[in-house]
Amino acid sequence: MKASLWLLGTVFLLSSAHTRGLRRCLIAMDMRHVGESFQQIKGAIQAQDTFQNVTILSASGTLHSIKPLDVCCVTKNLLAFYMNRVFKDHQELNPQILRKISSIANSFLYMQKVLQQCQEQRLCHCGEEAANATRIVHDNYNQLEVRSAALKSLGELDVFLAWIDRNHQGTPAS
Repeated sequence: MKASLWLLGTVFLLSSAHTRGLRRCLIAMDMRHVGESFQQIKGAIQAQDTFQNVTILSASGTLHSIKPLDVCCVTKNLLAFYMNRVFKDHQELNPQILRKISSIANSFLYMQKVLQQCQEQRLCHCGEEAANATRIVHDNYNQLEVRSAALKSLGELDVFLAWIDRNHQGTPAS
């Protein structure tokens, strides 16, 4: 009985310490500016989307099932997804929309740097569920032609921004 209580106490202490370490990795950034930039282009982006019945981020609640332990990793992976695929694959001719996308990309770059520091300090856990969630998003993206997938992902940016805001709001990054 004593051994099991000791073991239970140790597990609680270790998970508590790990949770505190994870909380330090969350992004302290006012997402209103990013959200406002997106809202200003959302209509124009979504009007070009010809696949209204297809989703990339929203499919089967991929982001809603992420456990707190995996938030840092999923955020880092989806920021990389937007930076390395979506923003690069999207071909925008409208200079006003392009400026807004560039502003959003710059904010994502800042968030990536914050989470990279966490990863270097081994405070950003990447478990199997985080890898699976990221894989689902990439698989959904790959099912569409590249330009359509980039446009669809840009149109769903509000889903990701709301998720970041919910999971990272008001928490110090270091």
